[in-house]
Order: sequence, then structure tokens, then C-alpha cells
Amino acid sequence: MKVPEIFGSLVFNDAAMKERLPKGTYKALKKTIEEGKPLDLNIANVVAHAMKEWALEHGATHYTHWFQPMTGITAEKHDSFISPTEGGGVIMEFSGKELIKGEPDASSFPSGGIRAMFEARGYTAWDPTSYAFIKDGSLCIPTAFCSYTGEILDKKTPLLRSMQVINVQALRILRIFGDTATTRVETTVGPEQEYFLVDKEVFKQRKDLIYCGRTLFGARPPKGQELDDHYFGTIKPRVSAYMKELDEALWKYGIYAKTKHNEVAPAQHELAPIFDSSNIATDHNQLTMATMKDIANKHGLVCLLHEKPFAGVNGSGKHNNWSMSTNTGRNLLDPSKNPRENIQFLVFLAAVIRAVDEHQDLLRISVASAGNDHRLGANEAPPAIISMYLGDDLSDVLHSVMYNEAYTKKDAPIMETNADVLPNFVKDTSDRNRTSPFAFTGNKFEFRMVGSAENIACTNTIINTIVADVLSDFADELERVAAEDLTAAAEDLVRRTLLAHKRIIFNGDNYSEEWAIEAERRGLLNYRSLPEALPHYTDEKNIRLFGKHGIYTAVELRSRTEIILENYAKIINIEALTALDMSKKDIVPAVTSYIKELAETAGAVAALPIDNVSLPEVALVKKLSDLLSCFFKKIENLEKAVMGAKDVDGVAETAMYYRDHVLAAMQELRAVADEMESNMAAKYWPYPSYGTMLFSV
Repeated sequence: MKVPEIFGSLVFNDAAMKERLPKGTYKALKKTIEEGKPLDLNIANVVAHAMKEWALEHGATHYTHWFQPMTGITAEKHDSFISPTEGGGVIMEFSGKELIKGEPDASSFPSGGIRAMFEARGYTAWDPTSYAFIKDGSLCIPTAFCSYTGEILDKKTPLLRSMQVINVQALRILRIFGDTATTRVETTVGPEQEYFLVDKEVFKQRKDLIYCGRTLFGARPPKGQELDDHYFGTIKPRVSAYMKELDEALWKYGIYAKTKHNEVAPAQHELAPIFDSSNIATDHNQLTMATMKDIANKHGLVCLLHEKPFAGVNGSGKHNNWSMSTNTGRNLLDPSKNPRENIQFLVFLAAVIRAVDEHQDLLRISVASAGNDHRLGANEAPPAIISMYLGDDLSDVLHSVMYNEAYTKKDAPIMETNADVLPNFVKDTSDRNRTSPFAFTGNKFEFRMVGSAENIACTNTIINTIVADVLSDFADELERVAAEDLTAAAEDLVRRTLLAHKRIIFNGDNYSEEWAIEAERRGLLNYRSLPEALPHYTDEKNIRLFGKHGIYTAVELRSRTEIILENYAKIINIEALTALDMSKKDIVPAVTSYIKELAETAGAVAALPIDNVSLPEVALVKKLSDLLSCFFKKIENLEKAVMGAKDVDGVAETAMYYRDHVLAAMQELRAVADEMESNMAAKYWPYPSYGTMLFSV
């Protein structure tokens, strides 16, 4: 297999457009992509024809506007290319109008009350900045999605708006520093994707995995991840075959799949791509997750993307590596060899620091989900407290700026291997703290709080917007400064910013109890769960922020808040109903059957002419009977908790109720079930054990 030949072979990318479009059409389309120029319908017709011919050559029979509604996954409505002809035949047609706009029914997509049922029509609009691709015999056209009344119903549109805003504000800063060559600034993202693989036959025996994506019951196995032997370990043949086919499939879609390895927990793995523009990286990550599941199915596996599918071992995240780059090839977060003298870099860095400090709430909200609540705060992921890690070298630079002290550049530390055959090498001082939520890693920031199943559009929309907002303020101030005073004024701006927002910088252990106390002393937020965080989405300051930059209207922001809170409650409700179903239909009968066998055995032994005062069967019958009685009470408590939700008014209040009452009752039910499993004969327990699920692939 020659990777360069297959790479992007299923994508109508720049090379395909250049080859198939007339020069004038190609130039007009490139202007639309690079400068946001409107696309004439006549041009769109030519593009549509070329796109259709290319798709037909690759075996496609249908096209679909591929969009990202508020469900968290992608959506598609497929139409064939066929049009009838006289005599009962067909021809294959695709117009510019069909390329640019679609009209799917929007009635069943979450809207947060943004439109009435009788106004359920929705519209999809082609996003020419993200290339069309072929999947399962259909030409997939990445699109935005809005309601009949014009409000946005998707995750792509706010992201595109935020990229546009940060481009404008970053260009203002570059012009202030004399850069007239750059015409576009893009935010770039490289999302590292963690996931679990389990055997399909094992998966099919677990109702909780089928309905919820995570286990609701399960006693811990004798061995978990304690030995760290799975991390970066030899990849098992079955998993290796899966990864190989996954890489090939992703490369055909033009996705820069780069790194693959075993993660910490048994059955856990990671795939990391090379960075791309935020919009394309988001589309690619959605396509990656779907492809992961498709390929797993071919190998008799199931890919689990839930943030915490197994209690007691590490959950899965998605590290969001974010930076800003110019169309001339410069990374604006690259410190250069002399960061203390690189005032432009310091201005951009200070903007990010202030943005993160001022908008801790929004960053926490951007990663809030029912699944991620199980992961954040455990000693496997960043805590729910937002903070930034900058590393020793950069911290020294900023200290010298804050306190107007001389800065002496330190020689890079050398790692001496003390083995003649091994080279000594320079230590990297920028990426040592793996516990930090928002860490500087050389020339980018790695936001480590994102959950593995989440669409990264929301996170990057918020990062782009909050940084753009600060850059706007910086530009307003610096544009009034005379050229000869710029350096001093910029350094003063950086100094004031750092002094005002230094509380957000923490280079220590984010897992420690001391940090939680220190963070509270500093006044940092600590929203431990989604129901605590989400209501702040519509705080007045956030409505003003998004309105100022045209990202969300107040109505759109409130609708998103309602959708997310409602979704949280629905997820917990489904989990609770699943737990009740498993408990009453499977676990209770299994335990009862085992108790019966033990009792019969004890009776048979008691009839023997031996001293049977302390029969182990009798003791075990009593223990399991007591546990089963307790289990019945926990079932009853959970049923009452679920029913009680109907009496709660308001989406925020309902979400909080599910967290405090339903989820708590589920955890109590699980504790008893797991204790019973630990005392049961394996053949009687109705579900595959944790050991089977984690170690059977």
C-alpha cells in the first residue's frame, strides 16, 4: 500500500478541484474558501457538476448534506442523483442549488424551544471550507444547519463565526506590530482521541453498554491498571489489525492520523492526528469517531467512546491542542529563541491567560457532559478547576515582565544518559505537568478536559471567542499608541494583564487536595458537575460576550443551555431505567437461584452424620440474603427517585435533581450489586465480568 496514493482519495479536495474545475471557477471557489466571498450560483452549478462526476467515478449514487445538530453526533439525509427522463429512464443530475442548500425536516432535532413544531423545517448550507467526501456510496457535503426562523441549530456555525472573529482581531494585533503580509489567521486544533475496545459478543450481553455506553454494575477484577503494563505496551494482534484498517480508512478521508498506542487502562487506546484548522479538525474528529465504530464492527469489536465506561480504571478524554497560525506559515504562540524580547508573542500569550481567567465558567461549560462528570476530578484527568501550566522557563519570562526585572536566559538542561552508546539530549521544560487542564506545550495550549465522546466544536468556539474578545480590547488600546512608543506600551499592557490574572497560573500538582484549597483561596471556580456549571452559560456577562461578537444571540444561547441540561437529565433517566431493568429482570433472579442452590446444598450436607454447625453454605446464604434484602430496598429507592423527577419544575432544577437524587440512588444500588457479584459463582452472574470485558480482546 502506498499511503501518498490513497491519502485523500475519497475527498473532493484542492487537488481534485484544480484538476476538474475550469480555472476561473477554481479561482472563484478559492476566493470563497479563503476570503469568504459569496459564491455565484452559476459558479456553484459548475462546481456541483464536477463534484457529481467525480463522485460517480468513485461509485457514489447519492449525496447528503452532512451536518452536526445539537445531538452531539452527525446527521444525514440521502438523495440519489437520479432524475427521470422520457421513456422511463434516468439521468444523473446535481445542481448548484442542491449543493448550496438543503431542506431537511428539523422537527425531531433538539432546539431548546427555539422553534414551534409547525415551523419544523430546517435548512442546511454548504460549508466550502470543509471538503466533500465519499462515505458508504454517498457524496457527503459538510454543511451548517439552521431553523426555519433563522436561528442556528448546529455546532458548526458558531465555530465558523468564532474563527472569523478571532481572525479579525488577531489581524488587528499583527497590523499594530507592522505585519502587512498576513491576510488570514486561523486557529488550529489537533484532538487526541482516546477509546476502549471490547469484544462484540461480550458487549451484546451487557444491557448497560448497549443502552448507556457505560457499565452500571461491575465488581472490580483482581487486576486493573495497577502495574501500568498496558500503557504503551505491545499492541495485541487483533487490536493491531483494527488500528491498521482504521488508519487506512482515515487516510482515504484525508485525515492526518499520525499516532496510535495503548493507553493506561486495559482495553484502552489512543489515536492522535496532526493538527488542522479548527473547522476541518472538528469535521474530521466527528468522522473519525464514526469510522472507529464502523471498523470495530468489522473486527468483531465494539468501540466505546464514553468518558467512563468502566469504574475503577481510567476514563477517556480528548486532548484539544489549540494554537493560532497565519497564512504565511507563522505560529503566533511560538515563543521563538528569545521570548522575553518577543513582545508580539507576549501580547498573544497574555491575551490567552486573561481569557482563560476571565472565562473559567465557559471553559468548564464547554466540556460539561453526563459522561465527563464521572471523569473530571479523578486522578486520571484534570480536576474541574480551571488553571494554566506554563512551565518553568516561560514562567520565569513572565515573572521578569510582571516585576520589571532583568531576565537571564538559562541554558537548556541536558539529560545525561551516562551510557556511551546513548546520546545526551536537551530536556523539554514546557510539557511536564500532565495534571494541568490548560497547559502550554511548546507552541500551543493543550486543553485536557474535553471528554472523549464530545464534539470539539463547542470547546473551540469558546476558546476562539474569549481570546478574540481580549485581543479586541488589546487592539483598542494599542492602536492609539504612537509607533515609537509601541514596545513600551505593549510591555506595560502585558505587565498589567499578568498581574491582574496571575492567579490562573499554577505549575504544581492539580490532583493534590492542597491545590483545591489554594484554588478556592485564589477565587477560582470549581463546578464539579454539569448542573452546577450550565446555568452560568446565560449569565449576563456571557450573553454580552457572545452577542458582541455575533456568535450566539441571547435566544440561541438560552436554547443551548436548555438542550444540554435536558440532555443530561435524559441520560441519567435512561441509565436509571436500565439499572432497574437489569436489577429486576436479571440480577435478582440470578442471586435468588444461587441462594436456592446453596440452601439445597446446605440441606443435603446437614443430613449427613457430621458436625455441621458452621456450614459455609449457610453463612453464604445468610450473607447473600441480607444483601438481596438491601438490594430490594435500593431498587425501591431508585424507583421513587425516578418518579420524583416528574414533580420538579425547570430544566436546571430537574438536572440538579437527577444528579443529587437519581444518580446517588443508582450509585447505592450498584454498591450492593457489586458486593453480591463478588460473592457469587461466576456461572450464576448474568453478565460478563469486568475481567472478561477488559482482558478478552
